[in-house]
Amino acid sequence: MKLQPAESRRAEWGERLARMRSHSLALTAPLSAEDQCVQSMPDASPAKWHLAHTTWFFEAVVLGPHAAGYRPFDSRFFHLFNSYYESLGPRHPRPQRGLLTRPGLDEVHAYRAHVDEALRVFIADAGAAQWAAAAPLLELGLQHEQQHQELILTDILHALWCNPLLPAYRSETATTPQRGAPAAAPEWIAHPGGAVDIGHAGPGFAFDNETPRHPVMLTPHRIADRLVTCGDYLEFMADGGYGQAALWLSDGWAAVQAAGWNSPWYWIAPGDPRAPAAQWQVFGLNGVQPLDPSAPVSHLSFYEAAAYAQWAGARLPTEFEWECAFGAPGIGQMTGHVWQWTRSSYDPYPGFRPMAGAVGEYNGKFMVGQLVLRGGSSVTPAGHERPTYRNFFPPGARWQFSGLRLAKDGAC
Repeated sequence: MKLQPAESRRAEWGERLARMRSHSLALTAPLSAEDQCVQSMPDASPAKWHLAHTTWFFEAVVLGPHAAGYRPFDSRFFHLFNSYYESLGPRHPRPQRGLLTRPGLDEVHAYRAHVDEALRVFIADAGAAQWAAAAPLLELGLQHEQQHQELILTDILHALWCNPLLPAYRSETATTPQRGAPAAAPEWIAHPGGAVDIGHAGPGFAFDNETPRHPVMLTPHRIADRLVTCGDYLEFMADGGYGQAALWLSDGWAAVQAAGWNSPWYWIAPGDPRAPAAQWQVFGLNGVQPLDPSAPVSHLSFYEAAAYAQWAGARLPTEFEWECAFGAPGIGQMTGHVWQWTRSSYDPYPGFRPMAGAVGEYNGKFMVGQLVLRGGSSVTPAGHERPTYRNFFPPGARWQFSGLRLAKDGAC
């Protein structure tokens, strides 16, 4: 993490904190108390838990260690809302977060208000040494809450999908998106290969897993100027892509067989996977909508993305190829649509060092068995994206807004 905020920015920090914390409450405002308590699968968390956990993070990492005389709202919450920080003590099991009917939603809101007020006082009154030590952690807390703002939406989408009524997250007044024109064939942006520098070097914030900046050798390659669309993916499905073992990695084929995958998650089948786009529907935050064949395909696992690339006579880009392509002339849809699977394992960069203290558990201990995604999705908070950002999930994860773009070997 790279940040050393100046004393003169304290007022700005207080305003940022208030806006960001209010935004979390705004995201949950369309949800009932019942909606906010449900946990639809072990990988997801209740919205109420997200609100409490992000508050716990500020309490455990900023206020407890650095604000003299801070008094917790409820010391029992330190156990309930710890996520995975072994150095900070035991915690409630992740798969059982949906059993936390108490504290109620009103009490969680009161907890947030208590911590917000303590943060306001701390930002205004902390001595110079306290501020210098705590400000980078405060920034980490802000970025951490933005990550959970996205998770609030991805997790509630799955919970609502599990409801036979298929209720919309947003109000009934939400407009149906316009269907776009069919996407043109992708153009291929060539890169000659060679040594490139990858990773964050400042200024500004970055998570520790984005550092240190280091050279990487690329081979000549081409990368598609756009994302794979729903219409593209329908062609894969119509060609029997989910039934051709030769297209799939072994673990992916096992997942297809075990789970019965035959389309992206949240697609509602017309009864025949070869049916035209006009007969398909997609469940999203606006509820059930007609499938838009020009929209980027979303809610794919890495296995599905890799199988599609194999079928298309291409491959997934590495995360280094993706980062190098960011901002290149002619390339589009790099952020703001879907997280993009890469063919890169989530490994430490050469010379990687976790942050000191409890926050050293934030990223480094997950660097095994995960794949890197790059970019940012339609539900990633504004300003949270950057070209060096390394998101990561296990290869079978499908409930995120995840899609793909293609790459090919050779510069021509």
